[in-house]
Amino acid sequence: MTMAAIRLDDEVSRGPMRRCAVTGAVLPKDALLRFVLAPDGQVVPDLAGKLPGRGIWVTPRRDVILRACRKNLFARSLKQPARADEALVDRVAAQVRARCLGVLGLARRAGALMVGFDQVREGMKTGAVRVLVQARDAAEDGRGKLRRLAAAQGSMVTTVERFEIAELDGAIGRSNSVHIAIASERIADRFMAECARLESLTSCMDDGPAEMAPSEASGG
Repeated sequence: MTMAAIRLDDEVSRGPMRRCAVTGAVLPKDALLRFVLAPDGQVVPDLAGKLPGRGIWVTPRRDVILRACRKNLFARSLKQPARADEALVDRVAAQVRARCLGVLGLARRAGALMVGFDQVREGMKTGAVRVLVQARDAAEDGRGKLRRLAAAQGSMVTTVERFEIAELDGAIGRSNSVHIAIASERIADRFMAECARLESLTSCMDDGPAEMAPSEASGG
């Protein structure tokens, strides 16, 4: 099972429930993405859940959002014209990616971030690290050493190597941000929830149909 599946499955028993407009699955709001209709008729993502208007809830998977666009399911749900092209899924992924990096900035401001090989290594040895974030475009030598330390901690430490040095630099306001660690369990959980959502939006290849909602299956 992928990290995304595990994290999304963990959310199934919590919070108010909503129905995915594509698959028909009934899930907690936190396990779905909300979309609304802008005044110009364009479908836009509402990741914070604060935009006005009727929401359309969709499973946060690349293939599911693509199906919603191709089958005009946003318009069907709203019962009015709605524009949603296939680039919508990439716009959503970009926003989720920004949210992931924003959590790192939050951790830095909260004093819950370790930065640099030596600081992260010491934090790993004391058991203070909850998430290890390493730049994917950094040299393998240093990454490998910390990765092995993280592996020795078992399930206590999750390793993420999805972002590049420039992105991490921008997120925490430092240069050459190759090795970063989150110490706060609360912030680590928030970061991993966003990363799981990002994974589901970027790693699910469009090579098979999404499960059809009952209304779509019967409506032709």
